[in-house]
Amino acid sequence: MAIDVGQKVRHLIADPQERRSIGTYLRKRRWELFRKQFPDIEQMHVLDLGGVTVHWKKFPIKPLSVTVVNLLPQDSVADSITAIQGDVCNEIPELRGKSFDLVYSNSLIEHVGGHARRADFAANVNKFAPHHWVQTPYRYFPIEPHWLFPGLQFLPQAMRAKAIRHWPLSPSKPTRESALAEVLEIELLSRAEMKYYFDQSRILSERVLGITKSLIAVR
Repeated sequence: MAIDVGQKVRHLIADPQERRSIGTYLRKRRWELFRKQFPDIEQMHVLDLGGVTVHWKKFPIKPLSVTVVNLLPQDSVADSITAIQGDVCNEIPELRGKSFDLVYSNSLIEHVGGHARRADFAANVNKFAPHHWVQTPYRYFPIEPHWLFPGLQFLPQAMRAKAIRHWPLSPSKPTRESALAEVLEIELLSRAEMKYYFDQSRILSERVLGITKSLIAVR
């Protein structure tokens, strides 16, 4: 049976309440998949590269400890959740000599800036723990996830920048000068690229309407 993706997209865009409910459903389903992959997560020490501390306080899965590394300063919101300010693609002095059970990263690798930095990020993922979960939006899903704009990622950069300035669902209203910087900052990945960076991992597909929405490197 054919899926009318265009009709589904138009309905999604038209109904903010449905967007929220779908988002909640997808997050719940992802956490269920995460627990299935790591059933002993409550006994693990987790390193979150690029995340936010409130992410772990908000959700019901509670590892023994979580260390969150982000370019921006954050509060350590609980005794078991530690925040470190640092670049996840470089050496992190506060983590020197430390190891973890699991490295977790959610929707970050597409933001780090180019192939060389993605390779450095992947090296850090493999360096700090024997297990990992690295999720990223899939380049060939019909809707670009940051702006909810169908096919935006396939347009030339100048057209992408112009489009987001006038798109009603843009999370910000960029100026002409900043719009190009915003679209250049995001590079969605293909399955081949994820397999290149994480060649010892399984690449799972997170699907919506039977179409791959996100890729997850799991080891």
